[in-house]
Amino acid sequence: MRFGLFGTGPWAHMVHSEALARHPEVEFVGVWGRNPDKAGELAAKHGTRAYADQDELIADVDAVAIALPPDVQAPIAIRAARAGRHLVLDKPVSLRTEEALELASAVAAGDVASVVFFTRRFVPENEAFLAEAIAAGGWTEARIDHLGSIFTPDNPFGASAWRRERGGLWDVGPHALSLVLPVLGPVTEVTGLAGEHDLTAVVLRHEGGAISRLTLSVDAPAAAARQSGEFAGAAGVRPVPDVEFDAVEMFGKAVDQLLVAAAGGPKSPVDIEFGVRVTTVLAAADQAIAEGRTVRLG
Repeated sequence: MRFGLFGTGPWAHMVHSEALARHPEVEFVGVWGRNPDKAGELAAKHGTRAYADQDELIADVDAVAIALPPDVQAPIAIRAARAGRHLVLDKPVSLRTEEALELASAVAAGDVASVVFFTRRFVPENEAFLAEAIAAGGWTEARIDHLGSIFTPDNPFGASAWRRERGGLWDVGPHALSLVLPVLGPVTEVTGLAGEHDLTAVVLRHEGGAISRLTLSVDAPAAAARQSGEFAGAAGVRPVPDVEFDAVEMFGKAVDQLLVAAAGGPKSPVDIEFGVRVTTVLAAADQAIAEGRTVRLG
């Protein structure tokens, strides 16, 4: 499958481009970026072409991978879907529910495959854990803590303007939701509080009555940074696996899922429809915090 890459930032350099260049079933056609010099540098690294025009790259490929801020990603993804191109997207798919729904409609109308790169959902141990948790059922609660400290001189993501503006809710919140939604089901109520820096606490009520609690930050004190989670219910208390993983390898698995779906096989469990569910919950959390009330969904 011929792929075009949109984006030239750290994630595009470290993960997307490396995975596309290594994948045996991918032809890495070219790169577009908001900075032409960076696009040229990344393209040269992988022996491919830098494109100055978005539509020209879309026209030359079968699929696009996008590693751009969500407000930049969504309009490009909509254009690509309307052109019949398959999509590998970053999370969140958009910062606005209405735009996420527009993207989902374009994917459906174009009959194209889509995968959203919720990194940890491609880790085999996590997928096995979720499958077992879904099969067990009877969960009454879940807790996910995802706190990082990215605004340090040695962190390549610290220069990200959208992460600084939107904080952990929108950056790592999608990872937390990618774990609780498959097990506990759709969200019906959202409430939350904002603390110092970008510290965010979100409480969700799910369709079956279960409650999940998310503590999120990308600007936590270094000593407080952590990633952990657990589900509790009739089956007891089950911790979410804490395993090391290679993001490039996980992106390759995302491409594998896209190839299967594009060939008429099963859709990815983290396709655009799942991406819309995540954006809807995050937008509701933003609203709940801003207005100091519980937001009801559905």
